[in-house]
Amino acid sequence: MKYPYVKRLPGFGYLSPKTVDEAISLLSRHNGEARPIAGGTDLLLKMKRREAAPLYLVGLKNIPGLDNIDYDDSQGLGLGPLVSIHAMETSVLVREKFPILSQAASTIGSAQIRNLGTVVGNVCNALPSADMIPGLIVLGAKVRIANIGGEKVIAIEDFLAGPGQTVLAHDELVVEVQVPCLPPYSGGAYIKHAPREAMDLPIISVATLITMDEGMCSQVKICLGNVGPTQIRAIKAEQILRGKPFSAALVREASEVASKEAQPRSSIRSSAEYRKEMVRILTARALNRAKEEMK
Repeated sequence: MKYPYVKRLPGFGYLSPKTVDEAISLLSRHNGEARPIAGGTDLLLKMKRREAAPLYLVGLKNIPGLDNIDYDDSQGLGLGPLVSIHAMETSVLVREKFPILSQAASTIGSAQIRNLGTVVGNVCNALPSADMIPGLIVLGAKVRIANIGGEKVIAIEDFLAGPGQTVLAHDELVVEVQVPCLPPYSGGAYIKHAPREAMDLPIISVATLITMDEGMCSQVKICLGNVGPTQIRAIKAEQILRGKPFSAALVREASEVASKEAQPRSSIRSSAEYRKEMVRILTARALNRAKEEMK
């Protein structure tokens, strides 16, 4: 039996810069024919399937400091492009300050994939089913991008341009994911629905974040994964709860509205109707869990 999707890697040159500036210079010099690589769990598969054929790979492994997880009470969390999914899953700091991110990381792939794959890679791959993106969106995360001219910072929601597409230019590099500090009395949750929780991409996923102030939901965010070309905020559903006391009735109403906001397509994995129903169920579950996680 032949498997046409399993092929040898095409030929390429491997470049090993020692600094971020050198990496950006190499990307710029090769004018779209070079790609950065960290874990390679997505890029190498694309190359084997001939969905990508860069002439050069710019390895980031030898650049010091890119695997740092930093936290500051005023600046929040900073994640370098070499921070692995496993590091996110097991970091005591992340589990304490941003448990929604460790929850999401724990659902990704196998142990081998989590050890190799990176958080930034999951974001830059920009799949509608990417597990790290919904939690980062509800947390208000941004990406810091370096290029020849300097740096810029943009929200992850603005970074995503379509299925597998970002606004990142060929001579730009994501050097950090920035996550702001959470206000007091906040709780978040990430839930995915997949045939095998940790081994499959989600059929749909939901991330929620709730902040309470004097008994009212002062902040509510709901992000849906794999129900559109990119992850989407359920804005109308958020408005059902915002400024009101948390209640089972409002959770049911918000979940119904979120289901209507979702615009999934049917595929071999699931019908659009099934996905919309699962959005309703998982949004309610994620909202309740976020309330339970509040601290």
